[in-house]
Amino acid sequence: MTTRVYQRVKKILVIAIVLLASNFAHAQGLIELQQAEVEKLTKNTDLLRQLYSEGLIARIELEKSEQELTAAKARIEETTKAQELATKAQVLAKTKTLVKPTLVPLSKTATVMRSTAGTFGLANLAPIQQFFSQTFGKRLPTSTIGQSATHNRMGWDHRNAVDVGLHPDSAEGRALIAYLQNSGIPFLAFRGAIPGVSTGPHIHIGNPSHRL
Repeated sequence: MTTRVYQRVKKILVIAIVLLASNFAHAQGLIELQQAEVEKLTKNTDLLRQLYSEGLIARIELEKSEQELTAAKARIEETTKAQELATKAQVLAKTKTLVKPTLVPLSKTATVMRSTAGTFGLANLAPIQQFFSQTFGKRLPTSTIGQSATHNRMGWDHRNAVDVGLHPDSAEGRALIAYLQNSGIPFLAFRGAIPGVSTGPHIHIGNPSHRL
């Protein structure tokens, strides 16, 4: 098995595990996001092909857009295969005794959702970033890595934590939360602002911050 094939199979398995662990809570939203990205890139690529045919842009610009479109289509295919794999695993789990991830139930209405099991340090951020970029085709939208002026002003020790600018109820937010739970990484998910605690919706990766 080549490295490229291995990495793709590994990616599909990771997505399948997240889908299974979250009981498919975000599967449709994830696919819809990826389909919207393909539609956007398709329109952009068609436009660039027209501009290239008229000699208005360089070939390299068109090739870059075509590569992005191909990658976006591959992500949909991977997610679809992962969903099929997770569905088969779910069916199998009903007929055989399997070890299945045990996740802490999260409130559907609370302002803050939390899972404090496990450990996290800034050195552990890379695998999370890789999961997100491979799943959604873009960088993890981190708003703060470690301590910041905002946390200093609010009096919180945030040195070993990361804030991600995602609403926990969005498809991307639910996917990230499922991954964190399945990986045993502690987090706090804020649905809104809390005076002196949170400036708005986001996902805090790491153990709860302590007062400075």
